[in-house]
Amino acid sequence: MKKIKCVIFDLDGTVGDTVPLCIKAFKKSIEPLINKNVSDEEIIATFGPSEEGTIMALAPNFYDKGVEDYLKYYEEYHEMCPKPFDGIIDILKFLKDNGIKIAMVTGKGKYSTDITLKKFSIDEYFEIIETGVVSGPSKPQGIERVLNYFNKFEKEEFIYVGDAPSDITASRKVGIPVVSVAWAQLVDLEKLKELKPNEIFEDVNKFYEWISEKI
Repeated sequence: MKKIKCVIFDLDGTVGDTVPLCIKAFKKSIEPLINKNVSDEEIIATFGPSEEGTIMALAPNFYDKGVEDYLKYYEEYHEMCPKPFDGIIDILKFLKDNGIKIAMVTGKGKYSTDITLKKFSIDEYFEIIETGVVSGPSKPQGIERVLNYFNKFEKEEFIYVGDAPSDITASRKVGIPVVSVAWAQLVDLEKLKELKPNEIFEDVNKFYEWISEKI
């Protein structure tokens, strides 16, 4: 692997443990509209598109109200996850201080992404942020846009950092190295191992040590 010049981060489960927050906000917004309970598994199965895509999948007849309520509850419940994982801000500061470009490609919609980055006070670190779309998974396209933005770098000088199996497949589709992280509550470590990312870390500090040697 070449020296890293740009790090592209996922958000949910990578920068912060926000997935439980997402699930709670989805349940609070969707269940009253469709008048039935929705399981965690049903919600997680819709992930890939933005949150608007989840509302479209689970409450299509109440789309506008569902999205409005979701964003309201997402912000209201954000005290469930008031800050990033311990050590993440240190990594962002270290990368910035050493001239490494920092980007974000997330499946979250723009509005919820903005809420979380402001709550975490880390929006200043990301030079380019690509968010999700309602129509379906869009990470390969988002990663491509980051590559085009930093077009002076070779693909081997980027890494994508994410917690989901789909992050591995998206990165490989675009042709950049991928680091899997398994420090969130709901991560599927065995599935990540099966897909053999370039590196895998279960501890933020171990990732910090590794990346400090790669820039």
